[in-house]
Amino acid sequence: MPEGHSVHRIARQFDRNIVGRRVGASSPQGRFAEGAAVLDGREAIEARAVGKQMFLAFEDDVWLRVHLGMYGAWDFAGEIAADPTIASANGRMGQTNQRGTQLDVVFDSAGENSLSSIGAPRRSRVRMSEQTTGLGDDATDTAEWPPPVVGQVRLRLLTDVTCADLRGPTACRLQTPDEVQETIAKLGPDPLVDDSTTGEERFTSVVRRKPTPIGLLLMDQSVVSGIGNVYRAEMLFRARLNPHTPGREVSDETVRGLWRDWVRLLAIGVETGQMMTMDDLDPEAWRRAMAHRDDRHWVYHRAGLPCRVCGTAIVLEEMASRKLYWCPNCQR
Repeated sequence: MPEGHSVHRIARQFDRNIVGRRVGASSPQGRFAEGAAVLDGREAIEARAVGKQMFLAFEDDVWLRVHLGMYGAWDFAGEIAADPTIASANGRMGQTNQRGTQLDVVFDSAGENSLSSIGAPRRSRVRMSEQTTGLGDDATDTAEWPPPVVGQVRLRLLTDVTCADLRGPTACRLQTPDEVQETIAKLGPDPLVDDSTTGEERFTSVVRRKPTPIGLLLMDQSVVSGIGNVYRAEMLFRARLNPHTPGREVSDETVRGLWRDWVRLLAIGVETGQMMTMDDLDPEAWRRAMAHRDDRHWVYHRAGLPCRVCGTAIVLEEMASRKLYWCPNCQR
């Protein structure tokens, strides 16, 4: 499932490439035909991400809400201007690792940090231009415009030079401004939206009064926004916290540490496009981790493999029908 960093990257791509432009809207799949007809010909005026949900405002107070869910993604094609906050001047994204060394991001084989397809990783075609540098191996040159529809596209938004195709979302619907506010009000704090101190207090107060296991609370979007299966497992390991511990039994210091870790990891995820959760990597290890997902995490997707810290076999279990990876020794 695309997690919070992906949705913030999508919103920034919309802000850079779609906002301020009048769009043509269609639903090649047909499932959003009525909504597309309402959007068609309107100017996009704002893109906003909160947790795993994106809100795109159009003129006349029309809003589009998209929740990608497990399999959704936005595929961008045409002239794609990289967001300057997540890309360097030459189009290559960079990240300062925990040792303070500036490192180029290596584009991974799964396409997780692609600028052309953001969400559930997949390859897509991109018509290269002066603005589309450093997009990775999935960028190819094609003169056909607009690009042909491939597969089940729920919604296509098209400007003169940029195309955004939405595939496989859990939710794609129009909302009024009041409905948008109601939706956002139900979501927990997001470090990139809410004041960090206010978000920390809100998150801590909710967690510390709940009997629910912390492993479930971190996935509850009404408690905290944006955390999914990968970040949940990694944050719990980084805190050396047993996922079954009731929230109200987790110390105030540990809960606050979880929030601050989420602030940090989310920022790295938005900048690099990858859920990088390993610390203190030297340049060689950093490049290896950026290129291969299996070298990027402490416990996620490592069932049966030795813990990177203590050597104990990583456990895989189900918690509320979702896979949970953790070390029974480090996270007692």
